[in-house]
Amino acid sequence: MGVDQARVNRIFRPETYADGVPYELFRELRAQAPVCWVEEPAVGDWPSGVGYWAVLRHADVKQVLRSPDLFSSHLGGTQIRDPGTPADLDFVRTMMLNQDPPDHARLRRIVAAAFTPRALAELAEAVDGRARELVEAVRPDGAADFTAIAADLPVWTLARVMGVPEQDRGLLLDWANRVIGYQDADYAFASTVDPAALTDVGRLALAHRPTARTTPDGRPVDPRSRAALADMFAYAHALAARPDPGGVLARTLGAGLTVEEFETMFFLFAVAGNETVRNGLPGGLHTLLSHPDQYRLLCGRPELIPSAVEEMLRCWPPVVHFRRTATRDTELAGQSIRAGEKVVVYHASANRDEAVFPEPDRFDVSRTSNDHVSFGYGPHFCVGAQLARLQLRSALRHLLERLPGLALDPERRPQRLVSNFQNGLKSLPVRWQDGPAG
Repeated sequence: MGVDQARVNRIFRPETYADGVPYELFRELRAQAPVCWVEEPAVGDWPSGVGYWAVLRHADVKQVLRSPDLFSSHLGGTQIRDPGTPADLDFVRTMMLNQDPPDHARLRRIVAAAFTPRALAELAEAVDGRARELVEAVRPDGAADFTAIAADLPVWTLARVMGVPEQDRGLLLDWANRVIGYQDADYAFASTVDPAALTDVGRLALAHRPTARTTPDGRPVDPRSRAALADMFAYAHALAARPDPGGVLARTLGAGLTVEEFETMFFLFAVAGNETVRNGLPGGLHTLLSHPDQYRLLCGRPELIPSAVEEMLRCWPPVVHFRRTATRDTELAGQSIRAGEKVVVYHASANRDEAVFPEPDRFDVSRTSNDHVSFGYGPHFCVGAQLARLQLRSALRHLLERLPGLALDPERRPQRLVSNFQNGLKSLPVRWQDGPAG
């Protein structure tokens, strides 16, 4: 039986995800058309695209991700929508995320130096202390929007890794909002920083912030283009020009990068390094609190926090999908794919594959066999995965210890990010018992 193309196209439309990830549709497609063609209709001011192959089963997703010679990150980048111009494509190709071996390995070694076991051990105490501070700050209130806490922890951590002054941390959040949340009107042009509170370098960046929302021919400005990120890159260069740049910035300066590679490396830390925790922490907490029996189990058995974090990541993958481009004619799951066609792997679908996960829709904090792909797979497996896990575990432990009776606020509904790429929440109202924790 054929599939309804209009129904299949729902997995592309950003508004679909405002109501939740379409897991039931993914389940149907895994059974009927595990590699299926998806059209790219116009979205708002964004023009239509040529369409792509969606890959939905766990084994096929892994096959694509471990085969860069056949499914390239470099040819067209890793976003479904093609870059707006050839110059934009050339620019995004300089980013580690959008490269194939062996060039990818050269850049990955530079990034990996920030996430060695020794570096993570040095960060662990500071990250844990920050997580505790954030929870302690709201504990007397009895209620909060948890997304604010979740947004602060990764930004604070990345600022420390990158050598960004504390006064400028808010810029990292604004840049991430603009790049990751461009499909959502609340985030697309967000500006939350107070210029008076920034360093001189931060104020310099604001002076370079683009104001145009469309190109001269009327198309929307690509949020990942060099022009759209002029303020971020002005900041990166000014920070690097200081007498004693710290953190990973100092390492990149001595690594022989081109100007474009330096800029996209800064982008990778400032934006991509932020979103896993920013989306995964509130999403994971929402999942946990939506299953009170599992919340109670975890409160009584905190030794399950590591497995609970993996289950949160499986059930609430921070990133819905990533794109590759076929380098030559091939076949995947019986479907013919031509050279140059877009191939999009859906992490959110693979993480619920019945062939891999028993009772895949059941949230189980004690699940021990958890081969989720929320951090990717193959050469592009997330280099910051262990830092993300460190942050998620610390935050969850302090939430359980310091906010007794934590629950979703029954009077206010969470609000989802409108995005077909990021699985995010814009608000997560929660409550807990007033007074000191037990």
